[in-house]
This record gives sequence, structure tokens and C-alpha cells, in this order.
Amino acid sequence: MLDLNQNAKAPIIAGATNNWELVIGMEVHAQVASNAKLFSGAATTVGAEPNSNVSLVDAAMPGMLPVLNEFCVEQAIRTGLGLNAHINRTSAFDRKNYYYPDLPQGYQISQLYAPIVGEGEVLVELENDAIRRVRIERIHLEQDAGKSIHDMDPELSFVDLNRTGVALMEIVSRPDIRSPVEAAAYLNKLRQIMLYLGTCDGNMQNGNLRADVNISICQPGDYEKFAATGDTSILGTRCEIKNMNSVRFIQQAIEIESRRQIALVEGGESVKQETRLYDPERGETRSMRSKEEAHDYRYFPDPDLLPLELDLAWIEEIKQSLPELPDEKKQRFIKSYGLSDYDASVLTAEIDAATYFEDTANGRNAKLAANWVINELFGRLKKEGHVIANSPVSPHQIGAIVDMIDRGEISGKIAKDVFDIIYREGGDPTKVVDERGMRQVSDTKAIDQMVEQVFTENPSQVEKARENPKVIGWLVGQVMKGTAGKANPKVVNQLVSEKLNSS
Repeated sequence: MLDLNQNAKAPIIAGATNNWELVIGMEVHAQVASNAKLFSGAATTVGAEPNSNVSLVDAAMPGMLPVLNEFCVEQAIRTGLGLNAHINRTSAFDRKNYYYPDLPQGYQISQLYAPIVGEGEVLVELENDAIRRVRIERIHLEQDAGKSIHDMDPELSFVDLNRTGVALMEIVSRPDIRSPVEAAAYLNKLRQIMLYLGTCDGNMQNGNLRADVNISICQPGDYEKFAATGDTSILGTRCEIKNMNSVRFIQQAIEIESRRQIALVEGGESVKQETRLYDPERGETRSMRSKEEAHDYRYFPDPDLLPLELDLAWIEEIKQSLPELPDEKKQRFIKSYGLSDYDASVLTAEIDAATYFEDTANGRNAKLAANWVINELFGRLKKEGHVIANSPVSPHQIGAIVDMIDRGEISGKIAKDVFDIIYREGGDPTKVVDERGMRQVSDTKAIDQMVEQVFTENPSQVEKARENPKVIGWLVGQVMKGTAGKANPKVVNQLVSEKLNSS
């Protein structure tokens, strides 16, 4: 594979007067998969009645003190280890001060000066076997805010505090992403890893995974200078697109915002560092506020929380409990099952799919099993809007079909009919084949009789087949049709060829 290191060229942005390249960094907010909030025992259930998952701590009642949820800390460590990141044995919580209408305490507990996780990396697979190495700068824990609702009354706004205090991991990347496609691939890979780890459910629709996207433009060669020196002033002024919870919208926003910045610069104006929102209906980004820096939030250490000291043995225990991650599983599938790179990628995209495949392939023709899981099962599930977790066909049922194909008991065509029956009605594939008389005919005597009949009824096609071997397929098709698709195709091909050569 081609390793796109930090000096790799980015695609030139088309349609501009001059050549421009994109520089993108992302701040991904991933809700920690936990039954309780970061500093209280309140539930994190999605869809609960408004303001029903709110403890006295979340509501900032006088005298209430935060108590750190150890499991959320463990989940952050697990995520860091899964991203090959450094775990900081000492970290601390800070107060980030500015007015939050949906965070009663009036500040957010976060980590600025001493985050729990340091530098790591994500390897992102792109087209043409290329890999982009996106460096992770840090991961820190922080509280989520609640939700303000403005469309229930013409004069009033409402607040739902259910999300208030829910644990978030903010995963901050270096500006190593170079195109909308790479941004989408990075976020998908990050989501995949966290799903494997069980640290975030990755549900973007519910807001459990969302991203702030920092975008700037630069001239060809500028990024290489930045990569060599680390001097961010070489790059263009960045703008941040806030709260993106759709991969498709992220790609659109990057494309639109980059063109806006190019138009400004080429028109003799300058790009202002600011926070912007993406409006997918209008296809534009619009200014939200000037981009704040750390000092604007007046950070200071939270006086209610002691520094977090991590035991090295505990970190090692968490490390030993990590599951097999996507890249490792993919390489094992290629090596152990003889799968292609593409098939292994599809089957390891989600952990449920990988588990389903392994249960199907256990003790049988793995390549054939992969073909059936990917093409027949996944295709049908997608068509009908189902997911692998609620598949009406079990690995055992798919495996039975694969076994019958592999033993030559049913043809591929018959197998598809069996699969359709099992998908709709359930049952044992072997019994379905026997009870409905679908078993493949391999008796050469019975097939030879049908070959003889086809040759007798189609003398002109037989002559053409002797002159042009490609016509043999038509004769084979007629024999298969005459046996209602039950004849063994290999036997049919062999008998038709022998009869042509002997006549």
C-alpha cells in the first residue's frame, strides 16, 4: 500500500483561478458508552422524557459536588489505547467558562492543560491502496450540554437537560486531512474503531457522534513547509464548521467552505478566523461567532476535582482486555480465510458483520461463505432496510446452503431459490431442498438423456457449436432448462463437450 505521509500532495481544488490545497483538522465529540453521566449517577438513556435524567448535580443545586465516573475514565483510556495513543498517567479537569443556556452550572468541566490521552494516530484507507496517517493530538473528557428548543412556542424557548453532564470524549486531530473524501474516511474509521472497542455507539443521528471541522486553504508547497517546521502560521486562516452530525454534510460543507475562502482570497479579501454553521438547504456556511481561543474561556483548574492519577497496572489491564481491532481482523481474514482485500474490508466494516461471517465460515469453504454473506445476505438486508443484527437468516442456515453448494448437491441458481425461501419462511435449508425436490442431479445417465434430446432438437446449433466453441454455452443452457436447473453444471458442460468432440 502507498503510505501518504505528512508530505503527500493534496488534490488541487478545481475551478479556482490559482492552485489551492485544503488543510483540514477535526475535533470529534464522541459520547462515552456509559449508563451514567460523567460526574453524576443520572441515566444517559436516549429518548427519555425531557428533564427526567437530571440529578441534583446536573441541575447545579447548591452544595452539590461532582463525583467522577470511573467507567468513563476507563472508556477514554480504552479509546486511547485503540488509537495507539499515549495514556497520561496524570491528568486534571478544568472549568471552561462562558454562558451555556442549557448547562445550569454556567461552565463546562473539561480538560485543557492535562488531557487524559496524548498523541496517537488513525490509519485511513483510501482509493488506490493509499493510506493517510492522521495524527491524534489529544483526547480529553468533558461534559455535554443540554438542548435548547426554540420551535415549540412563538415566544418561549425550552430547555431539556437530559444530555447535561453526559460524558464526551473530544478527539482532536492534527491538520493532516487533505480532502472531503479523506475527512469522511477518517470519521468513518474513527467510528469503526470505537464501535469495536465498545466506547461509543457511533449514532450520529442522535448526536452521539459529531464533529467540528477546521478548514483552511494554502498554496501548493505550503503544507510541506508546515509539516517540516510545525509552524501553523504558514497555513491559511482556518474557519471551524460546528456540530456536524452527518458524514455527507461534512463533505459538502468542506467543499463549499473551501470555495468560499478561495473566492475571498482571490477577490483581494482575507479570511476571518471564526466559527460557522453549515446550512444544507441553502448549500452555504454562515458566520456564527468569532473563533474563540483558550484564554477567551478563562480556563482554570476545577477546585472540586483532584488531579486524576492512573495506576500503571490498571492501564495495562485495560490494554490486555482490548478486542481484536478492525485492521488486525482484516489482515487475519485475508491470511486465514484467503479473502481478497475488498471482501475482508466489507466483512470487517462492522463487528456484527465480522462475527456473522466467522460463524458462517467456521469449518467450511470460507471464500464461498464470504461470497454468500456479502452478495446475497448483505444485498438483501440493504434492499429491505435491515441490519445484520436482526437478519432473518442465521449463520447456520447460510452455512448449510454453502455446504450443499460445495458438495455439488445444489447449483448456484437453486441455492438462491433456497435462500429466498429461508429468508421469507425460515426453516432448515437441507430439509427445504429434500422436501421440495430441489437437490441437484449429478447422475450422468439422466443428464446424458437430456443432452441427447437437445442435440436432436437443435442440429443447426450443434453445427455452429462445432465451428464456434462459444455456442456451447447455449447448448448447456438448454440442458439446464430441460432439467429445471437441477443438473450439475460441471457434468453438463463435460457431457456436451464430449458429445461434440465424438460426433
